[in-house]
Amino acid sequence: MTGHFTGGCACGAIRYEASGEPIFQNHCQCLDCQKRSGTGHGSYVTFGRRADVEISGQPSTWRMIADSGNEKIQAFCPTCGTPLYLTFVAMPEVTAIHATSLDDPGQFNPQAVTYTVRGHAWDTIDPVLQPFERMPG
Repeated sequence: MTGHFTGGCACGAIRYEASGEPIFQNHCQCLDCQKRSGTGHGSYVTFGRRADVEISGQPSTWRMIADSGNEKIQAFCPTCGTPLYLTFVAMPEVTAIHATSLDDPGQFNPQAVTYTVRGHAWDTIDPVLQPFERMPG
């Protein structure tokens, strides 16, 4: 799906535009995504070229070690707290945008569910999506 994706935080202080074809769209059930979302998973539209994502405003960030052992950088609005996107130290070109921060969340077209090993029975996700116990290679 090639397109133009726009979105931002709840208060409007941070905005982004992403163009091109996402390299992956998924629901992730890792513990980090559960805690950050306040529910059973996070949902992401991921772009493989940093140049395809333009950000306006000044997000705050924090670093953490993911279930995979890789370091992730979380970006969020310092005013309203909306989670916006993730970047990865080992893959600096990759940006994963939170699907719920899109102006049109209907553009999100999930292909898979990752970290099903951490999923909960009460967090039911479309069974036709390809499941991965962890992140696919």
